[in-house]
Amino acid sequence: MTADLSQIVKAYDVRGVVPDQWDEHLSALFGAAFAQVTAVPAGSGAIVVGHDMRPSSPGLSHAFARGAAEQGLDVVEIGLCSTDQLYYASGALDLPGAMFTASHNPAQYNGIKLCRAGAAPVGQDTGLADIRALVESWLDDPASAPAPAAPPGTLSRRDTPADYAAYLRSLVDVSGIRPLKIVVDAGNGMGGHTVPTVLGDLPLTVVPLYFELDGTFPNHEANPLDPKNLVDLQARVRAEGADLGLAFDGDADRCFVVDERGEPVSPSAVTALVAARELSRNGGHGTVIHNLITSWSVPEVVREHGGTPARTRVGHSFIKAEMAATGAIFGGEHSAHYYFRDFWNADTGMLAALHVLAALGGQPAPFSTLVAEYDRYPASGEINSTVTDQQATTARVRAAYADHPAATTDTLDGLTVTTPDWWFNLRPSNTEPLLRLNVEARDRQTLERLTTEVLELVRQ
Repeated sequence: MTADLSQIVKAYDVRGVVPDQWDEHLSALFGAAFAQVTAVPAGSGAIVVGHDMRPSSPGLSHAFARGAAEQGLDVVEIGLCSTDQLYYASGALDLPGAMFTASHNPAQYNGIKLCRAGAAPVGQDTGLADIRALVESWLDDPASAPAPAAPPGTLSRRDTPADYAAYLRSLVDVSGIRPLKIVVDAGNGMGGHTVPTVLGDLPLTVVPLYFELDGTFPNHEANPLDPKNLVDLQARVRAEGADLGLAFDGDADRCFVVDERGEPVSPSAVTALVAARELSRNGGHGTVIHNLITSWSVPEVVREHGGTPARTRVGHSFIKAEMAATGAIFGGEHSAHYYFRDFWNADTGMLAALHVLAALGGQPAPFSTLVAEYDRYPASGEINSTVTDQQATTARVRAAYADHPAATTDTLDGLTVTTPDWWFNLRPSNTEPLLRLNVEARDRQTLERLTTEVLELVRQ
């Protein structure tokens, strides 16, 4: 295998096809580089490593652990876990961490999500570029690879599910919830491992869908952001007469919700609901982060509950940086990533799910009635268009609205045009020749007109 690290080292993680693009040998080099770049300079004598249920994950994870141990670090291997369980271990043990997962990607992929002690993110600007450069130098000149430390670090095993579950439960009061029937679609991912532990003794009847851990994803992609992957959950919620449905992605760090009618609930509405609960838990004070394509509902609800909304770019590195800079208590994204100050500013779908269950179970109304307060405006969802020139196309759209008397424009992340009655955001993909459009309006007729109008400009 000839490794091309430019193809697998992304903005926030490592991700590629196994064994075509990377393998256990390369994983061991990443372990050694992670030790040198992230752990040793920070004075960490140990790291924590976990993995998902993909067939290649145990071998890649253990190879990484050996690579780090050869640099003198002790390695705590926690085995099968969700990504937020790895973040829990990094936070609770105050150790840098590595999670082996490719999230919702197909079975032949695998990857590494890295963090510093306390679950602080590692991305291109915070160590990942340096790790890549070091690994590339060793690949180019194997003789330059570092000699093993004497003595090497130790490898040890640690079970964390019970401690992880107890910590999450300490952050949400679920003591008074009424009995609920819920359907949970784990998509053969890590939700099948974590849901029974976290929700096991609550007054819930859990109807499991695809809880068998299977990294080949035999039933559907473990990507609930794609509506086709919610179809089974929606049908089962209706068939069971359930109160709620939950869907987790492959590494179970994102959580999607469908109501008792089987209708998908916007992640913006979930963000607003959880924001209101977190503000209440913090005495009606605090900053809440939302990215710029979440609904108008989010900042409105935050202000109504005494909080301060803060708008940021799309992407977890921006959310986490803003969380740290502002001391925010909570942050949410349209992609169903939910970030909590009391979870080391990291994202955890399971904690968001506990908030949803506590909110529903703490009052008598169905979830569709409860969430209507937080879901106020019609939205397009994200619409992708393939374009030959992202910049030129964006400039054409900007020019079309330049003379609109009520419009304001900003370029925080792509192009956002806002009026009192509607807004849209058009932003480029970092990895594909795509422009992504999100539109929201105060009524559906305006939404449909504006969406059609902008798409015609983009696709002409």
